[in-house]
Amino acid sequence: MNLIDTHAHLYEESLQSQLVEVLARAKAAGVSTICCIGTDLENSRRALALAGQHSEIRAVVGFQPNYCHGLTDRDWEEMLKLVDQPQVVGIGETGLDRYWKDCPFDEQWQWFEKHLYLSLEKSLPLVIHMRDCEADIVRFLETHKSLWPLQGIMHSFTGNWSTATVALDSGLHLSFAGMVTYKSSHDLRNVARRVPSDRLLVETDSPYLSPEPFRGKRPNEPARVVHTASCLAEARGVTLEEIAEVTTQNARALFRL
Repeated sequence: MNLIDTHAHLYEESLQSQLVEVLARAKAAGVSTICCIGTDLENSRRALALAGQHSEIRAVVGFQPNYCHGLTDRDWEEMLKLVDQPQVVGIGETGLDRYWKDCPFDEQWQWFEKHLYLSLEKSLPLVIHMRDCEADIVRFLETHKSLWPLQGIMHSFTGNWSTATVALDSGLHLSFAGMVTYKSSHDLRNVARRVPSDRLLVETDSPYLSPEPFRGKRPNEPARVVHTASCLAEARGVTLEEIAEVTTQNARALFRL
């Protein structure tokens, strides 16, 4: 069995301090590739460095919406220097967030657009963050409908089927993390059940969002993506091996692995 964790933050201290063991456990669980996702310039550099040191890691670089306040053109220029490195397979994570108040919403929107156009220019998939802003994400996607189909991922998806439909219509994949395994997540599992097989992905968002039976226990790590995949398999009435094969094929095609 082969799985790909499409979203992890391996440079976070709780994982970085035990990275050799984390990668060994991932390998033992069947996780062959881990996409390490940047949230700002420094973390994007760290993700790229890890990808250069470990063959199973790939880097995604960008500014997460909560890190966009006060960014300058020079910051963006420095980020652009990273994008063409061979270990970089995507742009992000970018997107919108109304839960935290670290960055004014209009600034988030503007930087989201910059990441979108960079994704199109470089033909690299976009990794999209959404928290407490489903309607805003739908509005953003529909505002840019002339650019469809897009390449990218609604990461750690927790939205309803209406939002999922717009994301799928725009060309995006939906990636599910530990929340889909929670006992209270009946509605989210119903959404996951309906996602077309060729648009389905799995992730951990390590070190956050540990799946059942590890809920609330940090750090989460890539090896635990198998629990999310198992939950999706049960929800969709297929085997774990089938989910692993489908999601791995999708990730390889999207990130050109």
